[in-house]
Amino acid sequence: MTLLTEVQDMKQHIEILGWLYVVFGVIGFFSGFLVFAILGGVGLLTGDVHAVALLTLIGFLIAVFVAVLSVPNLICGWGLLKRKSWSRIFALVLGCLGLLSFPLGTAIGVYSLWALTQPEAERILSN
Repeated sequence: MTLLTEVQDMKQHIEILGWLYVVFGVIGFFSGFLVFAILGGVGLLTGDVHAVALLTLIGFLIAVFVAVLSVPNLICGWGLLKRKSWSRIFALVLGCLGLLSFPLGTAIGVYSLWALTQPEAERILSN
């Protein structure tokens, strides 16, 4: 393979990784909202005012927690898509942390580690 095709292939891998991180972040936001809606709905089904308040509060806290955990994925994905120089290290850190989140996080983590440790990725994201 020539250097030009290797760089083009790596640009494609970086773009795929960027979109994977964005999608992973959006899934996190939606799952947090889903937990909030389910717990709020269960509280409403009980008919007890205290249960509604408690379950809604718990759902809200879980949704906020999951949203806070999803923000780094969105930032990382945006950085990779815009080919920001800091996004490579950020994605490597998130990829290492994602290895513990089986199966999707593990797959994205392995892909991140493989793609972003290539010399072409370092050249592309060093500008």
